[in-house]
Amino acid sequence: MTVTATEHLGTVQSWSSKALNWLHTAHQLGDGHLPPDTSADLTDPNSAYKPLGEAALAASLVLRDGVAGSHDTQAARSLIDSCWHQLQDGNLLYERQLRHLTLTDPLELYAHFTRAGLRHRLLDDLLADYASWRAPDAVEVVPSRRLAVANARRAIGVGHEPDWPALAAATWLGATPEPWAVDWSTGYDITHTVFHLTDWGARPDHLPAPMADYLRQWLPVWVDIWLEVGQYDLVGELLAVDACIGDPVCGSEPWQQLAAVQHPDGLTPRDNGPVPADEHAAFKDNEHTAVVAVIAGTITLARMLGSANIAA
Repeated sequence: MTVTATEHLGTVQSWSSKALNWLHTAHQLGDGHLPPDTSADLTDPNSAYKPLGEAALAASLVLRDGVAGSHDTQAARSLIDSCWHQLQDGNLLYERQLRHLTLTDPLELYAHFTRAGLRHRLLDDLLADYASWRAPDAVEVVPSRRLAVANARRAIGVGHEPDWPALAAATWLGATPEPWAVDWSTGYDITHTVFHLTDWGARPDHLPAPMADYLRQWLPVWVDIWLEVGQYDLVGELLAVDACIGDPVCGSEPWQQLAAVQHPDGLTPRDNGPVPADEHAAFKDNEHTAVVAVIAGTITLARMLGSANIAA
């Protein structure tokens, strides 16, 4: 069945909007919050702190790209303000960066809030100082992490202009390897390489042409494969990549399949496994996929509608 552009636009918007409102409602009810006694010395950063930053990222892109309706825009603003409050209006990020100078997560999380106009003067000064040090850049991390740091600094407005082509060439995607060698882990590496090089779709021309051509050729194949095995979270990230590199090439069918597995309340399962009956456990397991849905939908809508804000 042929899907019109208007129908496709509606599918993208509906899937993303339902995910945003599911995420926002869950946060209003207390899911995704940091424990009350959380300090800068986190015992488990991946438990609530990292997901909090991901929720803020999704909200920041909704606000940046300006393609959502008034209700969703208000939900995004409420969500990012709640996340900022959870981080003690930036004080927790400042304390964490001050105590652990080579950690990059305070910098990376802070970048999402600065897109929405939320700043912390002391953290701004600290990050500007650290950007001139050699130690933070000497930490041995995978190449896509270096891109994450570079893009966060670009968003915040600190540090020198890095050698973007060299950073891109050092990644897995930069080598344009045999496409059948992609596995689940490298799939996520690919997506984040693109996200950081293009600043989450705002600068598609910052992706080197050989990498963009490689992705245009193989993205539809990878999307079909990961849909077939039910890895919906990764499929969502790949569809976000599709919009980040310019005019999308994957068509409407993957979007329809993701919309079809979305629950009435807005939850999109991360894979084809069972979703826990307990609402808190279901949120924990599938929060990231909601974030992905908001990001993928927002960037794609901005691309389809030619939003002037996407390059702001």
